Amino acid sequence: MSSNAAKNSKLIKDEALRLGFMQCGIAKAEFLEEEAPRLETWLKNEHHGKMAYMENHFDKRLDPRLLVEDAKSVISLSLNYFPEAGQQDPDAPRISKYAYGIDYHTVIKDKLFLLLEFIREEIGEVSGRAFVDSAPVLDRAWAKRAGIGWVGKNSNIISKKSGSFFFLAELIVDLDLEYDHPFQTDHCGTCTRCIDACPTDAILSPFIIDANKCISYLTIELKEEIPAQFNQKMENWMFGCDICQDVCPWNRFSAPHSEPAFQPNAQLLEMKKEDWQDITEDVFKVIFKNSAVKRTKFKGLTRNIDFIKQR
Repeated sequence: MSSNAAKNSKLIKDEALRLGFMQCGIAKAEFLEEEAPRLETWLKNEHHGKMAYMENHFDKRLDPRLLVEDAKSVISLSLNYFPEAGQQDPDAPRISKYAYGIDYHTVIKDKLFLLLEFIREEIGEVSGRAFVDSAPVLDRAWAKRAGIGWVGKNSNIISKKSGSFFFLAELIVDLDLEYDHPFQTDHCGTCTRCIDACPTDAILSPFIIDANKCISYLTIELKEEIPAQFNQKMENWMFGCDICQDVCPWNRFSAPHSEPAFQPNAQLLEMKKEDWQDITEDVFKVIFKNSAVKRTKFKGLTRNIDFIKQR
């Protein structure tokens, strides 16, 4: 690899950290040979539930060169979202930690565009695209290849330094860079805490999640009624679920984020069980202005609250 590639890689990583990203790793843009059969089997077994979009662009999911012409590198980034404080009422319906603040799509996209702009100013004319959960990119596969962490049994990327409460994002660019070593070691060992703790048995086996049974899927992606079989099994989650991360021993290394945009609305953390059960659309709009929770809409959130009320 040329000295230019090494110099440019360091420039990019330094700027990524300055912008607030927790980690930055780089992998060669190439076909994901290992992941292809896994993805095919997962889709064939309908483990993606009603997320029909997962069936689209199969080839693009596996080859970044189909997303960015002449792509050479995938810059993989992580951004911490672990909060300093949580919801105060232990009986209140629960929201996944990642949704406490402003919608991460907006926050991360802005940072990615700044990083891409920096690359163009410092290095020259570079074509590239930014991705945050919004296109057919296998985030975890690239994060592993870029050395950010390993894929845990709950299918999340886990970092030895910081656990798993972080978002993943990518810049795919037509620039040759110095590539990091893929993360080879699985540090989960014989631990099965995430599998044992999942109340709906969504983790079928290490690394294989059946979305049809996942509380996050049921409370966010599923637009129909939640199947009765999950009554008494939702563990009071009304949006998303953190159980498999909360029980993971590696998350003892999670430290509070320093991203102002992820600071929660104080009212959200203070709301009691009764407040949630009586929530109005006006209150919903105030608390979740610019929040990822808007994805489920007022109707979806109240459906979830009503469902877990049955417990």
